[in-house]
Amino acid sequence: MTTTSKRRFVLIPGAGGTNWYWHRVAPLLQDAGHEAIAVDLPADDPAAGLAEYARLTAEAADGSDDVVLVAQSLGGFTAPLIARNRNIRALVFVNAMIPVPGETANEWWDHTGSEKARLAAAERGGYSTEIDLATYFLHDVPPDVAAAGEPYQRPESEAAFAEACDFGAWPEIPIKVGAGELDRFFPASFQQEVARDRLGIDADIVPGGHLNALSRPAELTDYLLSTP
Repeated sequence: MTTTSKRRFVLIPGAGGTNWYWHRVAPLLQDAGHEAIAVDLPADDPAAGLAEYARLTAEAADGSDDVVLVAQSLGGFTAPLIARNRNIRALVFVNAMIPVPGETANEWWDHTGSEKARLAAAERGGYSTEIDLATYFLHDVPPDVAAAGEPYQRPESEAAFAEACDFGAWPEIPIKVGAGELDRFFPASFQQEVARDRLGIDADIVPGGHLNALSRPAELTDYLLSTP
């Protein structure tokens, strides 16, 4: 299923803030006849936080009356800040941190029990409980793609984790949650629980791990194109 009218997909990256993360998905959305803008965020700037991320994302959304906002991982804390105040058609979370109003990303870990879920999944899956890039983020990413991404890696400053996500309430628009079936950082069953608890909806299981825009771009693009 694909969308029939031309839409603008505004793609928010996770921690590190690099728009390169979406470089395999954006061209596929464009080939399908849509606009795709991957937002680049100043993640390594200690003076920048969610308010600045929201400003830059809003700029990417401005000028279109048919925007689908897509948030990956930490990007979930930016998306609701503009979804109520811009002409957003739909909101899609992909392996994302789904906040409640007023919550910080630092608080989210304990509030959702993400660490307990991650450790339990590692024990079931037989892989290390120690977080490293190869085990938790790159395990299903093609080696050549992972190598190409090395120059784009940058640290995420504390600012975005410490700033409260003050958005009031969820907008009355379609909201979808895609949970990577191979995600080791936010296991799919955990994401499903959070989606039910915080949004009252069922998460969709989608192919790939936490970085499925890099590992399964075609399948993720199809999922995004199925947004109402």
